[in-house]
Amino acid sequence: MILLSILFLVTAILYSSVGFGGGSTYLALLLIWEIPYYIFPVIALICNIIVVSGNSINYIRAGNLNIKLLIPYLVGSIPLSYLGGSLSIEKELFEILLFVVLSTAGILLLINYKSYDNKKEIYKTLPVSLSILIGALLGLVSGIVGIGGGVFLSPILFVLRTARPQQIVTTSSLFILINSISGVLGQLTKNSVLIELQNYWYLLGAVLIGGQIGNFLNLKIFSTRVLALITSLLVLFVAGRMGLIFFSF
Repeated sequence: MILLSILFLVTAILYSSVGFGGGSTYLALLLIWEIPYYIFPVIALICNIIVVSGNSINYIRAGNLNIKLLIPYLVGSIPLSYLGGSLSIEKELFEILLFVVLSTAGILLLINYKSYDNKKEIYKTLPVSLSILIGALLGLVSGIVGIGGGVFLSPILFVLRTARPQQIVTTSSLFILINSISGVLGQLTKNSVLIELQNYWYLLGAVLIGGQIGNFLNLKIFSTRVLALITSLLVLFVAGRMGLIFFSF
């Protein structure tokens, strides 16, 4: 399990450096390592919470919180994330959904990574009803699969040019944090998994350290654009690895 911990650490470093939690990649790694299926989402969501908590605090302290941008997405996502987390799905369907989520997220990040350093100041205000709908759809998918949803929300906000890059990253981080909490509560309605979770404490410790390192890299060393590109390539690599597993049978 040492190698798995290292991979969780690296994932947390890369994802936290661009304001994400890494839930989709944690899930893929757990699948590759053949960890018991029912514990997947809870591990990934708690790792999300650990990683993006530090991000969210730092971004808010930097004055990048746009509460008017964030609230409509949360209104839509919170109840649907809880509902999605409470649903039980077959492992085969879960694997297909995760593969689609990873592939889509990686492509979106790769297409939009240059937007992270975009200095243009022309922004659009979306109708509240549309924002709520987007939040609801992302919340449902997030709860079912066990991710925070920010890896989808962020590219959407960049494409629609809804706010400054720093505000979008902050919105995505808080979206992941609150969605992950809601998703965990939903997941806990299905099984008693907290006792099983203690067997994977080392993964939680790895992402705690990785999240702090990623925050430092974001704030002190690398540009967000470079880190977004690296993260997109990581997501696509993991998606490809999963694809090889599927198509090898």
